[in-house]
Amino acid sequence: MKTIHIIAEDKVGLLADISYILGKSRVNIDSLHVDVIAKKSIITLLVKDREKAKEVLEAAGYRITEENTVVIKLKDEPGQLSKITNILAQDGVNINNVSMLSRDGTDTILAVSVDKVKKAETTLSEWIVKTED
Repeated sequence: MKTIHIIAEDKVGLLADISYILGKSRVNIDSLHVDVIAKKSIITLLVKDREKAKEVLEAAGYRITEENTVVIKLKDEPGQLSKITNILAQDGVNINNVSMLSRDGTDTILAVSVDKVKKAETTLSEWIVKTED
């Protein structure tokens, strides 16, 4: 799976424009995270149809970058994130970003962006959630 990042000048209505473009193109957003740093908006998206999202956003003039992401399911209890991050560190896999997709009191679903996706998938195979991408 790949995470899409949009980096743009921060302005009123930016997220409204991006969500309109995706909605009009029938691209559903699975996860969204927005940060504003030094007057730049960094919008991180997980979507069902990454190629279509990338195509329509680039056609609208947005700069897109992508990052390799694995989706994992952990028990919702203290120490689980530490366990996973230590396993990846011991295997030499660098974590670029972690986003919580859901949490229900029993399980936590995380999207973990990494530099070595195949190695991370192998290392974390028992926790991987299969996704469409």
